Amino acid sequence: MAKARSAPDVWMIGSVLSILAMGLVMVYSASAVLAFHEFGDKFYYVKRQSLFAALGVGAMIVTMNTDYWIWKKWSRLALLVCFGLLVIVLIPGIGVVRGGARSWLGISSFGIQPSEFMKLAMVMFLAKLLSEKQQTVTLFTKGLLPPLGIMGLAFGLIMMQPDLGSAAVMVGASLLVIYTAGARLAHLGSLALVGVAGLVGLILAAPYRMDRITGFLNPWSDPLGTGYQIIQSLYAIGPGGLVGLGLGMSRQKFNYLPEPQTDFIFSIVAEELGFIGAAAIILLFAILIWRGLRTAISAQDTFGSLLAVGIVGIVGVQVFINIGVVIGMLPVTGITLPLVSYGGSSLTLLLTALGILLNISRYSR
Repeated sequence: MAKARSAPDVWMIGSVLSILAMGLVMVYSASAVLAFHEFGDKFYYVKRQSLFAALGVGAMIVTMNTDYWIWKKWSRLALLVCFGLLVIVLIPGIGVVRGGARSWLGISSFGIQPSEFMKLAMVMFLAKLLSEKQQTVTLFTKGLLPPLGIMGLAFGLIMMQPDLGSAAVMVGASLLVIYTAGARLAHLGSLALVGVAGLVGLILAAPYRMDRITGFLNPWSDPLGTGYQIIQSLYAIGPGGLVGLGLGMSRQKFNYLPEPQTDFIFSIVAEELGFIGAAAIILLFAILIWRGLRTAISAQDTFGSLLAVGIVGIVGVQVFINIGVVIGMLPVTGITLPLVSYGGSSLTLLLTALGILLNISRYSR
């Protein structure tokens, strides 16, 4: 492999930093009221977000300047460590329960989500495995089942927390890697039918998931219960109009819209900055995804190409689900908006992953 390195993709860097900057502004705007009420400090959330953003940008600079094929060497160990963390987090007394899911490891308000690390570790490992066995990926038993089995095991552990949102993002990004590696669409399609049946079973097995589906189909059937979040989200988006109510002028953040700084921050963006502000964020994500896919297409080797697809998949699937939930097109899943929503380990880890993507762009043909 040629070792000549060029400058990283400036379009990608520009879009990442622009989204991150808008995210910091909107985290403050969305959380100031809540932070003052809970902690007596309206800057509480944005100060923490700024700290993790600084750590993430530092990590992005490091990975952007670290040759990406080193991750091929460490991908197996990273996957095993993440599997270990997914098991440990399920142990009562060790795993921390937040939002009804035992998905955190940490002390007090500081913690990490092993499922976030598993997303990156899984696409790294699949990129390594499938780049080495690309000849057999079209075979169902020898080529397709092993990566699907590993992905399925991780999915099962994450669902035991339970955390359907993180599991869905990991599966979506992983399937993109597998498909890009050359898996037959007929095989994936038949397995998708099995997956849909399994998903229906998971929904029926947990009453709260069924409530989310009925709340999604008709939120007004229970406006103070299962339909509350989506109704309040639409109440935020509607008045925003073309240019919004103005930065900091949201009404829904006054204890009407739950989690305005995390899952539903896009609602506050639409309310305060209107269609123009919301479209600007979507456009920046579109640029990031476009340049990421361009990097995948022009990567020097199969591993780099598949890893780039996986990282782009993590971002793209998460953006699609989050915005789909906020505008009422998908049931509530508890997924944040990448680089915009408040979040510690997820923000830092995503910036680290984007640094790897930027490094791949430095070796593009």
